[in-house]
Amino acid sequence: MLRQASTIAYYTLLEALRNRLIWLFGLIMVVGVGVSAFLSELAIMESGQIQVALLAVLLRISAVFLIATFVVTSLVREFNDKGLELVLALPLPRAGYALGKLFGFAALSLVPALLFGGLMAFFTSLLQAGLWTISLLAELWIVAAFSLLCVLTFSQVMAALSAVITFYLLARSVTALELIGNSPFAPGTLSQKVISIVIEAIGLFLPRLDQFTRTEWLVYDAGNWSGLVPLLIQTGIFLALITSAAMFDFYRKNQ
Repeated sequence: MLRQASTIAYYTLLEALRNRLIWLFGLIMVVGVGVSAFLSELAIMESGQIQVALLAVLLRISAVFLIATFVVTSLVREFNDKGLELVLALPLPRAGYALGKLFGFAALSLVPALLFGGLMAFFTSLLQAGLWTISLLAELWIVAAFSLLCVLTFSQVMAALSAVITFYLLARSVTALELIGNSPFAPGTLSQKVISIVIEAIGLFLPRLDQFTRTEWLVYDAGNWSGLVPLLIQTGIFLALITSAAMFDFYRKNQ
């Protein structure tokens, strides 16, 4: 099964390269440097730090959006073209197909992570750029796996993309929402307590993506290897959970 999964992963990556995604990543790098440099010139102080922060945010958001969009659109197109039915007609277990796709998307995530991380190395220290790159790769893996789950669940581009965007925004803001819900200045009403409990419950099922790919690592040299370990552990846990959910949903479908 692993050999078959690796073949599917290879052709998934080849499809992405043939769609000229690398050129799009390169265009984003050029535009990002230009826009961040222009906006930093408007700042009175710390223009260099502002450029690094703006560029890092733009690259991270672009990488997440492009990976999620490619995963969703490529799988939906394959479903509509009956390519999945053709593959499943072969002596290939569904787990092999799903893992092959996931491995292919994981390999594709290496491209923007390395390109964008290499670009950031020109603006900050090599250590911080390396930490940022590894964290971005882990973040993209989670997004790609969740995008795969959403496609298998909804089978529609808009529904799947909307679910991925909602998931990403919640995962990026869950810590802030918890702080707001537990604010000592908020009135201790029953509704406020219920909201706080709901937010904490949601936080149990979401990765803390606000701790990933942090801009302050690049701006203030605040990152370290020990801080990266919990993120990698968190990535492994959520990848296992999301992949298991995707497998369960995939096997229960009648193709």
